[in-house]
Amino acid sequence: MVALSIVVPAYNETGGIRPTLEQLAEAVSGVDCEILVVDDGSDDDTAAQAESCGAVRVLRHDVNRGYGAALKTGIRNARADVICITDADGTYPNDRIPELLGLMDRYDMVVGARTGANVAIPLVRRPAKWVLNQLANLLAGTRIPDLNSGLRLFRKGIAEKYMRFLPSGFSFTTTITMAMLNDDYLVKYVPIDYYHREGRSKIRPIRDTTNFVLLILRVTMYFKPLKIFLPVTLLLLLASAIAIASDVGTATGLSDKSVILSLATGMVFLVGLLADAVANR
Repeated sequence: MVALSIVVPAYNETGGIRPTLEQLAEAVSGVDCEILVVDDGSDDDTAAQAESCGAVRVLRHDVNRGYGAALKTGIRNARADVICITDADGTYPNDRIPELLGLMDRYDMVVGARTGANVAIPLVRRPAKWVLNQLANLLAGTRIPDLNSGLRLFRKGIAEKYMRFLPSGFSFTTTITMAMLNDDYLVKYVPIDYYHREGRSKIRPIRDTTNFVLLILRVTMYFKPLKIFLPVTLLLLLASAIAIASDVGTATGLSDKSVILSLATGMVFLVGLLADAVANR
């Protein structure tokens, strides 16, 4: 069995896939590994370009199913116990993979965090990325230098454990990050550079950012629901206390608003406790 399986999802990357694979093969020449390219329904010659590189396994989707779906296909077909994922567009420093692999004897996931000296993330994406990271930091209870880096190594068995709810879109990396942190796996972040992308990005800023926010909340609800329910309960408790205080001394006594807010506070808290009990099972 090989020591490492490198999964490269690719969709319409005919201009960049071959140089990326050649650079990748050179970077891991001293590593016992396999390289799997998952052509996600490309309508150009991405698959042919990948196959021309020699010692590369190419798996194909008949239609475009998404970044996460391509990764899941690669993970299922990987022969190694340790998986590395990287992009087909040459944006990640694949020469750092052997270094990251050397840390896998101490950690469950090693992430190349795009916090190095040379990071070419478009300015238009940085505000949304910062907001997402702050929300994830709050809900995960730890600092996450890079929430959705596409260069990371993790154990195949752990990914298979989460396969049933890992999404088929770009939020795959966000989901596995939040899941492993909430399940208290050991995650290591290593600063890396991030190069300018050749070609057009597949990211849709508004739609994908909205989906990322919902995803962070959903994953947190799945693993640590009280992190969502307790703040909501406290807000309702504060609102009901203010409403009750304004009703004190009035001739009519407690208003309908005060009663409804008080009942809502109790119900949300009880649902949170029930959700926490289910999650802990």
